[in-house]
Amino acid sequence: MKNEMKVLYVYAHPEPKSFNAALKDTALDALKEKGHEVKLSNLYAMKFHPVLKASDFPERKNLDVFNPFFEAIKASKSGAFAPDIKEEMEKVKWADLIIFQFPIYFTAMPAIMKGWIDRILAPGFGFNPITNNAYDTGLFKGKSAMLVTTTGSPKEMYSEGGGHGDLNKHLESITHCVFEFMGMKVLPSHIIYEASSMSRERGAEELEKYKKSLLAI
Repeated sequence: MKNEMKVLYVYAHPEPKSFNAALKDTALDALKEKGHEVKLSNLYAMKFHPVLKASDFPERKNLDVFNPFFEAIKASKSGAFAPDIKEEMEKVKWADLIIFQFPIYFTAMPAIMKGWIDRILAPGFGFNPITNNAYDTGLFKGKSAMLVTTTGSPKEMYSEGGGHGDLNKHLESITHCVFEFMGMKVLPSHIIYEASSMSRERGAEELEKYKKSLLAI
């Protein structure tokens, strides 16, 4: 990976005074310190609309029946997406690395983050839908992606044999079925367990560990 990158940071947490917010701020500072260009999509602050809907496609192919898959393919050819989608797509096209940060809700990402993926990484834009080898023909080859996430539960709960199972396996629905499907290289996930009950001291340690991991990319 080249030394200086264009980094899109997609962030989903509703509270600006949270540990997640501190984590995000630490990341932005560290990336800029390393000389990377950074753009932030703060989904809650943007009031990003997560629901895929007919008005996402202002030039509908079929006005009688709404088929978002086929409408997205048509719009990917013509560029006829809603303005908020086009704005985020331009950031994705610009980026070399996309970092997604969010807290774990029910072993998965928050709805607003899933909605960003549903609406922005559209068929025809992120992947070629007309192929039998989609994993080999992802349209984001050359880009990298990384997950950064926090949990309320301890690591034991999210380990193999634990109550929730291995969190890294849960996250494969994103890392493999979204990122690798679209041709991106997946960097190791950065997971901070038991974030909701950590001490201030441990919080500072985790922020420093995250900063070091980003500076090492």
